[in-house]
Amino acid sequence: QRRLEERGGGLVQAGGSLRLSCAASGRTFSSSVRGWFRQAPGKEREFVARITWGGGSTYYADSVKGRFTISRDNAKNTVYLQMNSLKPEDTAVYYCAAGIIATTRSGPYDYWGQGTQVTVSS
Repeated sequence: QRRLEERGGGLVQAGGSLRLSCAASGRTFSSSVRGWFRQAPGKEREFVARITWGGGSTYYADSVKGRFTISRDNAKNTVYLQMNSLKPEDTAVYYCAAGIIATTRSGPYDYWGQGTQVTVSS
């Protein structure tokens, strides 16, 4: 069974940093794209960032561009999301996802983690 497990969420003050990780386990993932999404209370899930597994091409939502960095470790089958200069509006449950289509839409992603809470206090 394929699994994605996020770690690294927590409570941080505005301006601070957090690093999320997403490790894949189980049967070999054939996914070529890993993405991060987030969902705040009362809001729809929104795209944050994605990275292609082979070439490492990245793409970010405008709201996080310049503050967040997505990266991967092929050997560990793990994706990271370094979040700097955090703002209260970044507060949400963050989910990692795996798929084969490089897209900002959540639908095409086949596998999802359970989510990790990120709370940014003002």
